[in-house]
Amino acid sequence: MTGGADVEQFELVEAPETQPSPPQVPVKAVRGAVKGSVRQPLLDAASSDDESDKSDVEAGESGSSPRPERNEVSTANTAAQVFFPYMMAGFGTVGAGLLLDYSQHMAVFVEVTELFILVPALLGLKGNLEMTLASRLSTQANLGNMDNKKTALKLCCGNLALAQTQALVVALIAAVVAILLGYASDRVWNWRHVALLIGSSLFTASLASLVLGCVMCLVVYGSHRLHIDPDNVATPIAASLGDITTLALLVGSSGFMYKYVYTVAWVSPLISAGFLVMVPVWWTVARRNEFTTEVLYNGWWPVLIAMMISSGGGFILNMAVSNFEGIAVFTPVICGVGGNLVAIQASRLSTSLHQRYSVGDSAAVPENTKVCGTFRGSGPAARTARLLLFLTLPGHFVFLLTIWAVEGGHTSITLFFAVGYFMAAIIQVVFLLMVANWLVHWLWRRGTDPDNSAIPYLTALGDLVGTGLLALAFEMLWLMGDRDKDLGD
Repeated sequence: MTGGADVEQFELVEAPETQPSPPQVPVKAVRGAVKGSVRQPLLDAASSDDESDKSDVEAGESGSSPRPERNEVSTANTAAQVFFPYMMAGFGTVGAGLLLDYSQHMAVFVEVTELFILVPALLGLKGNLEMTLASRLSTQANLGNMDNKKTALKLCCGNLALAQTQALVVALIAAVVAILLGYASDRVWNWRHVALLIGSSLFTASLASLVLGCVMCLVVYGSHRLHIDPDNVATPIAASLGDITTLALLVGSSGFMYKYVYTVAWVSPLISAGFLVMVPVWWTVARRNEFTTEVLYNGWWPVLIAMMISSGGGFILNMAVSNFEGIAVFTPVICGVGGNLVAIQASRLSTSLHQRYSVGDSAAVPENTKVCGTFRGSGPAARTARLLLFLTLPGHFVFLLTIWAVEGGHTSITLFFAVGYFMAAIIQVVFLLMVANWLVHWLWRRGTDPDNSAIPYLTALGDLVGTGLLALAFEMLWLMGDRDKDLGD
């Protein structure tokens, strides 16, 4: 047999003992042969039975053992696994929105307005680091590399050190970007504010990354041991804790430093120096770990570019808050929910590719991957995309109802507002799922592991698109006469 050629049906005939024994053929290769002709795998059926058989046939012909397979899970089972973490993540974003709505009136946020630019960039670290960490660990778990406790511990330690290194570097750059964008906006320079922004950014990123990283290791390992697909639960749980934890740390640290910014000026620089001297230590630990060495050297561009994209969303938020105070409570919700849903899809797509092909194997991934095919077909990728899109509207309805019940925000939730908000949310999720369908396979063909790159780009785009669409919705409401910005004061 030759790879790529149709395999004709045949029968296995027991050979006489006197004849030399025929070459060993893997059992699954025989099963694939009996099935008849084998077609090139399609995107939406990347993990379907026919394609699994084809992978097994090719593996048998090349003499290599087939990759471990993900057991096919029905849409109902996927929904059951996704729903609870998704709702929990949504309520986490609601909590973050309520906290941001309260914080916008604090003295430190009123005077140091660049903190609003920092908010999406630091909240985006959960997509850049923690959700990417969850995706990497989920892939390793599905490949069987976390079955051994010693290997699992080594995986977690290396990834935690890597996350600390990236978190501190990205937080420093995010603070510098926020300072420059703030200066470009009002042309005012205050070195005390600069020290506060850098110190609070480093403090928030490091502690949030450490706490959430440990939680992710426990969640992935525990769900794998309980035979629950980590791809369905790890990233939403990271999101549920990430927003509220990160924002609480930012509010607390900036408020603390603001108390001493004019009296004990060395507090902020000292805190910054303490975190920066740890960067070489974390770098060394990650470099000596075989599971993180490659990402340490080659995984910077995704998180840095994602941080810049998220900072664009922060710039929009900084401008919008001055005109629409009510936007603060809804921004983490719309950005977080969209990022959570697309992270699930990207993680599942990446795991499916890892289980069947090698990174950079362009022949294994169809060249005709198009965004328009995201929701079409009966394959698992299309089914999951439709499921995640279906969850968008009821989820946002519950989250809006929660905000209304606790009387949060500065905008009454009218029919016109709900319609505008739901339209923005649906457009955002459709856009992100379509981009994910294309981006994951494009990165794979280029030899880039989607586990390290796709989620940062997608969650950052979610921040930018979500904030922009939400600001547009508020602008439309303003033009229609809905101007109750003082509600909730």
